[in-house]
Amino acid sequence: MTVLYKAIQSNIESKNKKRLYHPRVVTVGRVKTEGLAKEVAELSALSPGDVMSTIANLVTVITRHLRDSHSVTLDGLGTFYLTLTSVGKGVEKEEDVSPEQAQLMLRFMPARKRNPNGTTATRAMLTEYTFRRADSLLTEDGKGGIVPDPESPADSGEGGDTDEGV
Repeated sequence: MTVLYKAIQSNIESKNKKRLYHPRVVTVGRVKTEGLAKEVAELSALSPGDVMSTIANLVTVITRHLRDSHSVTLDGLGTFYLTLTSVGKGVEKEEDVSPEQAQLMLRFMPARKRNPNGTTATRAMLTEYTFRRADSLLTEDGKGGIVPDPESPADSGEGGDTDEGV
């Protein structure tokens, strides 16, 4: 399996007054719950319906814990947690702070995997990937097998990392 990427020119100029190019992942499809359930069922003694029910119940339980101000960690996958991101102006007095000043956001941090010597941590789900330029799959007439996912976030055209599409 290969992660496809394309070059995107930044809308922001660098210190040298140049708009530089950066790699951006190309999403070519989406796997939904039913598809995942079928794949998990193939790897287990469960039916696709059992897996679908388990996933639905897992979402309910995770939501319940998040609403109780807990973070939720799934071993080997990662941790879900809530943050408040300020969207308005601050206030001068601590007692005047309210949630209406911020937007509630759900965040995800992939699980960490330590090296055998215990020193360097890496993101467990972000290892052993290979990359290929998406435009290398196009034919001479500019057509190829890449069909962008219509539900994926639109490219902003800005370079660098974002947490869109994560």
